[in-house]
Formats: sequence, structure tokens, C-alpha cells
Amino acid sequence: MRKLTTVIGLVLMLALGLVATVGRPQPARAADGDNVVLVWNQVALQAIRDTRPLPTVAARALAVVHTATYDAWAAYDPVAVGTRLLGGLRQPSGERTQANKEKAISFAAYAALMDLFPTQREAFAGQMTTLGYPTDGSDTTTAATVGATAAQAVLDFRHGDGSNQAGNYVDSCVPACYQPVNTPDTVIDPNRWQPLRLPNGTVQAFATPHWRNVIPFALSSPSQFRPDHGPAISVVKGKPNSDYLKQVDLQIKYSAGLTDTHKVVARYWEDLPGTETPAGHWCVFAQWVSRRDHNTLDQDAKLFFALANALLDASITAWDAKRTWDSVRPITAVRWLKQGQLIAAWGGPHQGTRTIRGEDWQPYQPAGFPTPPFAEYLSGHSTFSAAAAEVLKDMTGSDTFGMSVTIAAGSSTVEPGAVPASPVTLSWKAFSGAADQAGISREYGGIHFDDGDFEARKAGQDVGLQAWSKARTYFNGKAVPKT
Repeated sequence: MRKLTTVIGLVLMLALGLVATVGRPQPARAADGDNVVLVWNQVALQAIRDTRPLPTVAARALAVVHTATYDAWAAYDPVAVGTRLLGGLRQPSGERTQANKEKAISFAAYAALMDLFPTQREAFAGQMTTLGYPTDGSDTTTAATVGATAAQAVLDFRHGDGSNQAGNYVDSCVPACYQPVNTPDTVIDPNRWQPLRLPNGTVQAFATPHWRNVIPFALSSPSQFRPDHGPAISVVKGKPNSDYLKQVDLQIKYSAGLTDTHKVVARYWEDLPGTETPAGHWCVFAQWVSRRDHNTLDQDAKLFFALANALLDASITAWDAKRTWDSVRPITAVRWLKQGQLIAAWGGPHQGTRTIRGEDWQPYQPAGFPTPPFAEYLSGHSTFSAAAAEVLKDMTGSDTFGMSVTIAAGSSTVEPGAVPASPVTLSWKAFSGAADQAGISREYGGIHFDDGDFEARKAGQDVGLQAWSKARTYFNGKAVPKT
């Protein structure tokens, strides 16, 4: 019971984003009861927290790691095939031991992480040492070779996947570099995204605008689940349509009516740089589910493979729409539409609801991160979450979740010491319910419009279904590798 309590406590701390207040977590160990898939997932999440990649880049990293570990594991399964070498690494039945699976998975994860996060080499080597594996090349056993070979095949493929990893994931300018229409000081087109000038004087740049060029896992094209219409809000010849008015007024209504629970929901799901990001958040959930269900290593090799690749495809789907429509964020739309008017809205930290000028409206966000550096439509959080919820539902055979977290009084980073006034517990009976809350959190936080949230939820669910269907073809040995 003590061991179970410790594990659940660690998961809750990770899910709550409390790592910074309780100290950096130590690497998970076999003695904790975690199989090596969970161990390496935790290591990957810590690398993401430490290196602060963009949400798209984090999703890709998780997909690379868990594809490499899955491919290594598949070599020891009588039916499953890997994504790159199919059954080419298949080992005879006498070699399909737990120890060999663990070693192959670990060498695959280590190779993948070393490639993705070279500044974290010491942490990765330390985890290998903890697990009892050398990192000096002295282990020439078949299992170690299988893991390294599986990982290298995945890395070779992903190095040319359009993400521009070698160039630090900057826009590869194919066919053309992104250029914003609006400036930080002037709204030229109120339909389009506006880069903001941050309090430290820097100006936002659209993050990974080329992401629709990335080769997906299961999508037939980056636009496969792109909505057949653009954002509901539009301005024609300087006149906003009725949806523009409605969506802006709904944002203001949320802002004026924020309760402690709304604020907690907005902050809990925010997943800013320095956290595990939206994609990693759902990996934390998957860890909890694995422990709840007492998953075997075999089950988790497949679960995290399907989940991580669904998250990759969700990032491609959301960013395809963001680049296609280059749509305005609420902070720009509210200020543009309500300029010169007095509105009731959240007045800033510790100010509550006040009467403010429309041009002074602000989202419920930290001052240094008022809104993400990319277009609004579709919501990334909503796409990630709906896709992940679908995979977890399909993998477990049920929508039942059952996890909860309690947010301590006064723990808000926006209004420290005051919000929430008393502890608030968030609980999710269903995976789909958690995904819905992730979506609405972005509306409470003033980050997304209702339309951008709900259309993203639909797209994300389709992404999850497609990824799960594709993953199953690898599980049953009928897949054809993507070229």
C-alpha cells in the first residue's frame, strides 16, 4: 500500500505541474514497480521540462522515443512488426524473454533520447546505469543491438521528416517562410494573427509554422481532418460578422464571470514551457492508467506507441489549420472590437471583475505569456486532448478514467496566495470528459474562441481513431511502412 501511495503521489505531482516546488524527481526505478516503458516515458517528460521545446516539437519527440521502443519490443513478439524494419529484427522464441525485451527497449530509448536531447546526455546515461546497462558500447548482446538498430532506423527516417530537427526546428521555408500580416502595434487585418510585444520587449514569432510539412504517422495528408470551413469569426470590409461579435462577447462573459474553479481549470491545463507540454500531459495520464490497470510491459509498449503517434498527428493537424487560416487570437480581437468602450472583465491579478477599457482586456494568463505565439484556429490543446482520449479509450476498451487532482489553496501563479481561496479538486470520470475540460480551459483562459475549441475536438477525435487503426496494423503484423 505504501508503494502504491508513493507512485500515485508522484503522478499527481507531475500532473499538477508541482515539480518545481518539490524538487526535480529522481529517475524511476524498477523497484518502484514501473516497467521500462514507463521509466523511459518519465525520462522523456523530464527532458521536455528541462529543455522547454515547443509543443509540436515535444509531441514529435515523444513519438520518436516510443516508436523506437515499440520497434525494439516488436522484435520479441511473434506477430507484431516494427514501423521501419517490419519483421526484420524478429527474434526466435527462445530469445523472447522479459530481460531481453527490457534491454532492447532501454537501448532504443537511450539512443533516441540522445539524438533528440543532446544536452541531457548525463541524465540519460544515469538512467541506463540505474537500470544496470553500460553506455560505453561494451554491451554487444543481441538485445542491445536490436534496441540500437531499431532506434537508428526510426531516427534515420525522422531526420528527413520535414521537421528540420537539424536546424533546431525553424521554418524550413518550403514553399515560403511565414510572415505575419499584422505588427505588434498595428492591426492591419483583424481576421489574422497578431504577434505581441511581450513585457520583456521581445516580439512573438509564429512557432513552427512549417509543421504541416512533417510526415505524419497515420494521416493520409496534413489536411485530412482540416475543417471544411475556416474560423466562424470574420471581418469583411472592416465590418465584423455576427459570429465575430458573439465569440468576442462570449470571451468577455467568461472573463467577467471567472470563479476559482474556472481559474484553476485554466491554469491546470495550460502546460506552459517548462512543463511536460500538452502532449506530455496525456502521457502522465497514460502512466496513471497503466498503474491503475497493472499493465504489462507488452501492453505499455503498444499503448505509448499509439498514444505518442496520435499526439504527433494531432500536432500536424492543428498546425495545418493554424497556418492555413492564420487566425486572430482573442486578445487581439477583443481589443480591436471593443476599443474605446467600457466592458466588465477580469481586471488583472488580485483585481477581480472590474470595468475596464476594451483595449486593456487581458486573458487569464501570466503577464509574461499573455497568449501563445501562433494562430488561434484550431486549438492545439483541444486537438491533442481529443486525440489522446480516443486512443486511451480504444486501448483500454472503455471511456472510464477515474483520475482526480487537488489544487492547493493559494497555489496560482497568476494570483498567488489568493487563488484558489480553498482547495479545488478536478476529477474526470471519463477520458472524453478530461479532453472536454482541456478544451474549455482554453476558453476560460482567454486563449481560444468557442469555435476553435469545438472544431478542434472533432478533428482530434478523428485523428485519434485513425492513429489507433494504423497502430493496430503494426500490432497484428499487417502494416506497410510509411515512406
